[in-house]
Amino acid sequence: MATNCVITIGRQFGSGGRYVGRLLAEKLGIPFYDKELLSEAAKQSGICEEIFEDHDEKPTRSLLFSLVTGMQHHVDTGSFYMDMPLNHKIFLAQFDAIRKLAGEGPCVIVGRCADYVLRDDPNAVSVFVKADMPSKIERAVKYYGVEEHKAEERIRKADRQRASYYNYYATATWGDVNNYDLCVDTGVLGVEGAAELIAKFLELREAKNAK
Repeated sequence: MATNCVITIGRQFGSGGRYVGRLLAEKLGIPFYDKELLSEAAKQSGICEEIFEDHDEKPTRSLLFSLVTGMQHHVDTGSFYMDMPLNHKIFLAQFDAIRKLAGEGPCVIVGRCADYVLRDDPNAVSVFVKADMPSKIERAVKYYGVEEHKAEERIRKADRQRASYYNYYATATWGDVNNYDLCVDTGVLGVEGAAELIAKFLELREAKNAK
């Protein structure tokens, strides 16, 4: 199936959102970006990739969002980043990387406020992946090596962190259904079923737009 869409995926910890995104990208034959986005941002900004990994989707209270909305286009990106505090650099470098990758063509981008960054892109489709707590606990234990008695605490902590990061930088509410084009429950459909559903959604959307 061909698509001209850039699909952004927000996800609860343990929902399998990353795997849904990868399966979807394989199904559509388009690039997939999760941690790969950090490499792109590091390359563009000249900041060490390990620093991006240390700050990845972690909230900070030092960035005024007006910096993002008011300075999206720079003539000299290098000097722009040099004059900013580290947390500013990290977020805006990812912001620019997301816009660059989306501008290159269809792809799947996981997390990092990508849905908000691309909110005005007519080809962007935003998806949120969720699951019930037992399903998330099972996945956290099986795939992330979390001890079962600590899994729920780890999941809630990770989701609070993601919500804090998103709510601050996006000035919106993480997980609010009104922020997404489609919400998918892997606890009901499984990872493969969720990828199938998103692909079908894209097919129906593009057929409607073609009319």
